[in-house]
Amino acid sequence: MPRLLLVLLLSFVGAAQAAQSIDPRVLMALQQAQGAQQKGNHAAARKLLEGAEAKPGSLEQALLWRSLGYLAWAEGDTARAAQWLDKAIASGKLDEQSLAGERANLARLFLAEGQFARVVTLLQGADQQDGAVLRMLVQAYQGLGQHAKALPLAERYVAANPRAEDVWLQLLVAGNAELKRYQAAERWQRQLLLRHPDQPRAWRQLAGLQQLAGAEDRALATLRTAYAKGLRFSEAELDNLVLLAAAADQPWQGARLLDGLLDAGLLAPSATRRERLGMLWWQARERGSAARILRELASQSGSAKLWMNVAQLELEQARWQAGLEALKQAERAGAERRRVRAWRDWAEAELSFERERQVARAD
Repeated sequence: MPRLLLVLLLSFVGAAQAAQSIDPRVLMALQQAQGAQQKGNHAAARKLLEGAEAKPGSLEQALLWRSLGYLAWAEGDTARAAQWLDKAIASGKLDEQSLAGERANLARLFLAEGQFARVVTLLQGADQQDGAVLRMLVQAYQGLGQHAKALPLAERYVAANPRAEDVWLQLLVAGNAELKRYQAAERWQRQLLLRHPDQPRAWRQLAGLQQLAGAEDRALATLRTAYAKGLRFSEAELDNLVLLAAAADQPWQGARLLDGLLDAGLLAPSATRRERLGMLWWQARERGSAARILRELASQSGSAKLWMNVAQLELEQARWQAGLEALKQAERAGAERRRVRAWRDWAEAELSFERERQVARAD
């Protein structure tokens, strides 16, 4: 693991510089432990470090703690590594030249452990022009749910590095979307699309952001453009875009998108999708469109559930006679009689009241 070995070697730079002032026995233990670790003999390295005697509060003790931290890191125990390295830094014995690097490494460990607040605290005085530092801060703020603090840092890095890795643009897309800044998220997603014009996922994500912004017409146009370029989406991916609108409490946008996908032939018509379209129109309070679609499906399938839905839609529109006819169909299809009777009594009472009112007006 070259990265860990490099980290380990760097951890001993301070020890070499302090060789004139530390106990020779501790220095020997540090050097021998380094050799054992480089050979992959972690048990021997730990034995050497734990067996070395250092005076409490001394530089030697801090160096041993630091080495134990990097050893634990090499073994994949980031929690233990963070504990040892944190103790070494807190001792105040490490030289100033190495402290910045040690704090950055400790921040990496805390990030791996999900201790995001500690990461922010450690990197407050770090060089924020450094890409690695900025990335850790952005990830930490995101982990804390503080997207408003993460985004300016990510934007600063991208502005200084126009060819920044995709992950930076993805952070900006995700962070802005989380804050419901859909136009800003769309702007960054378009930059990703310019880099990957033949990647269906990039087009699908752009359409999803446009839909969340309430621009379902533009979302459909985006999908059509991708389709014209020869790109193809699975039906599951397109269905998920519709479901995304429903989950975001945007039934009207979802209905418009699904209707457009069906009309454009991007999705094959099916009873399930037609029912979903009807239910989305219903949630959007477009009861006329919902009733028309669900009535057609109920007539084709003979479903008691669908007929009851049609009856409810008609009654919600005060279309009492149409509602009574739908209830009759529902009862024939096997709907629960008690429920049908309750709704019929209500509809008949309303219809009777309406007729009486009409008679009174005529007189």
